[in-house]
Amino acid sequence: MRPPTVGGTHLIIPPNGYNVIGPPKSPIDWLAFLHNKLTDQLPDMWRYAQYYEGEHQRLAFSQARFKAEFREVFENWRDNFCGLIIDSATERMAVEGFRIPDSPGFDIDARDMWQRSSMDVLSNGVHLDAMIQGRAYVLVWEGPDGEPLIQPVSAEEMVVQYKAGSRTELEAAARFFLDDWGRQWVTLWTEEYVYEVKRGQTEWENGVKTPNALGVVPVVPFHNRSRLSGDPYSDLANVIPIQSAINKVTADALTASEFCAWPQRYVTGLEIVEDDQGNPVEPFKVAVDKLLQAEDPQARFGQFEAASLSNYCDLVGLLLQHLSSISRTPSHYFLVNAGNNAPSGEAIISSEAGLVARVRERMLYFGESWERVIRLCFAIKGDKRAKEFAMETVWRDPEYRTEAQHIDALLKLQQLNVPEEQLWSDAGYSPSQISTFREMRKDDAKAAAEIQKLGPKPEQTGPAAGDAPSEAKAARMARKPPQGNAGNASRKIHETK
Repeated sequence: MRPPTVGGTHLIIPPNGYNVIGPPKSPIDWLAFLHNKLTDQLPDMWRYAQYYEGEHQRLAFSQARFKAEFREVFENWRDNFCGLIIDSATERMAVEGFRIPDSPGFDIDARDMWQRSSMDVLSNGVHLDAMIQGRAYVLVWEGPDGEPLIQPVSAEEMVVQYKAGSRTELEAAARFFLDDWGRQWVTLWTEEYVYEVKRGQTEWENGVKTPNALGVVPVVPFHNRSRLSGDPYSDLANVIPIQSAINKVTADALTASEFCAWPQRYVTGLEIVEDDQGNPVEPFKVAVDKLLQAEDPQARFGQFEAASLSNYCDLVGLLLQHLSSISRTPSHYFLVNAGNNAPSGEAIISSEAGLVARVRERMLYFGESWERVIRLCFAIKGDKRAKEFAMETVWRDPEYRTEAQHIDALLKLQQLNVPEEQLWSDAGYSPSQISTFREMRKDDAKAAAEIQKLGPKPEQTGPAAGDAPSEAKAARMARKPPQGNAGNASRKIHETK
């Protein structure tokens, strides 16, 4: 039997009687404490994920009497901007590599470990989950081949506990994972030991305890702009109320378009005909090719004006402006006030200043976490770079510019004697491409030297050709006054015969 689900996600139910009061002491106490902590966080994380995916609004804002009639319309309808707000930032975040100040260029070993774990692709998922749900995690452990393995983990499966009074050092971390066959995977990490419950075991007492060779909890949290006090928050926390209001107004507009978007006709002074059950019979079948007429001279025909939907459009436009301001997403992303005249390139760049600032702020938080990940990788290899706290994460430029503007700025930086390799990096080339450029430059230099050897030799002049003057002649030449018509007489006076 499959475990119960909440929000489409399967839950791990702890065995009966597992609870902890006070600081945990045993592995079972830690698992109980951390599982309760994870359970408290799950409802908010599921809610944020549903808003990002657009799964929150099915019939949520439809009036009860219209749900049955418009079920198919509202179940398939999407008007979700939460995904746009998150994606507009994450698509600008890409890790290029890692740099140690005392070493030139990118660190090659860090890049190899990064590529071995496919983090050039999976890192985007870490950024995405952290911004949606407020947190994500990365587990660093020794792989089967003895090399460091970087594994991203969803915050729906993992939870951590910081040491008392610290915002950086972890005391414990646990992962509660349920595979597709309903088997539980429960693992606890502390500085002293690793406690792992065997696959499929439901009793947490049946775990295996082994020493932690690293001496640290090998889990790195990615918290989305966490405060000094309180939990990290999702980028959708302040967006959801406005998104819900947009969904409500749009649902009302769809309902109004079904009932009031065409003129309603009426007739007065006409006798109402009823059927055998006393129900009124519709006197006319209105159609394009039908003409309404009545024999009664007292009958009068007329029509009500169709309801205007412009009020709904104006309100949605206002809400989108608020959404743009709160989320710091440029208004042209929402096509707000997008008339016939498209904004200029300079106007677009200026309007994206808030978005770029938000992305750079996230890079500050996430970059520190990635540096901790790489230091853990070096710790597994026993490398001294595990203590390189001056390491920095190199990000791709999050600002969009035209190619001409970008290259022109780099040429100006070159005049300031900025190193060529740094200019290549700023131009957007990857570390592997820059390494290839270095080798290509060496090959070009070797080829130029070979061509120089095979080419014609320039004629030699000077001492090698026997043109060097004697010491006496050189002294006389040094004493000569300047040549010219005005200096001929003076030259003759000073010449030594």
